[in-house]
Amino acid sequence: MASMIDIKRRKVSIQSTQQITKAMKLVSTVKLQRAKLRAEQSKTYFNCMYDTVTSMLARTGHSDHPYLKASTGGKKAVIVVTSNRGLAGGYNSNVIKLITNGGFQKEELSIYAVGKKGRDAFSRYGYEIKEDFSDMIEEPQYPDAMRLANTLLGAFADGEIGEIYLAYTMFKNTVSHVPTLLKLLPVETGSMEGEIAKEDQIPMNFEPEDEEALNLIIPKYVTSLIYGGLVEAAASENGARMQAMDSATSNAEEMIGKLTLLYNRARQGSITQELTEIIAGAEAIS
Repeated sequence: MASMIDIKRRKVSIQSTQQITKAMKLVSTVKLQRAKLRAEQSKTYFNCMYDTVTSMLARTGHSDHPYLKASTGGKKAVIVVTSNRGLAGGYNSNVIKLITNGGFQKEELSIYAVGKKGRDAFSRYGYEIKEDFSDMIEEPQYPDAMRLANTLLGAFADGEIGEIYLAYTMFKNTVSHVPTLLKLLPVETGSMEGEIAKEDQIPMNFEPEDEEALNLIIPKYVTSLIYGGLVEAAASENGARMQAMDSATSNAEEMIGKLTLLYNRARQGSITQELTEIIAGAEAIS
């Protein structure tokens, strides 16, 4: 059995850790409330934009617009949204696994990292980190998403990349977060075409011309999806960290209880031993 001093030191150490995890839980809870509100406010627009554009393009038919055709020579760009800090359970690793276990070839990917954890992990695995936008995940803003979208669309138009994906964590509620891989470009309309009844397949007429209209719509569409992903990822991160810190606090409480019991047993044994020695000494003298 460990000595009383060792048990006491261990208990004090765990109590200090518990204070930290409890404080981190409170901070994450406050941040979650703010991030959750932003995620809920943007979710309707996020979903509506995705459904509207894919439905519209499904009715357009075949188009030669460059945003709707994959480049045969370009790489696949993946926007990987993770956190800048750890202690969030499996939040970061689940997003990373979307790519590493997603059937992609390492050589065909260019990673656009939003979050230091994802950037560092893919760098260790030997993936190409094309650009780092880790600063924007702290407080996602629409201009940040626009800056990232313009960078990707420029590379797409130049033929450097042929497909654009977004890997993020979808926020369902405080305790449920779903790692999601979404293809942004070229826009996938196959599933939507199947849902449109034959009598509703009215050709889409653009005003102005389709190329000019798509030049306005597609960047807005990509920017909106990226912004929605950033906002939901921020809410998911704080929710995951709050749960992780709550579990850590509970585990610390349990360990402290066990150590208290061990300390009391060791103390009782020490007292019993001292009393035995005193009685034995008194009997020897008499």
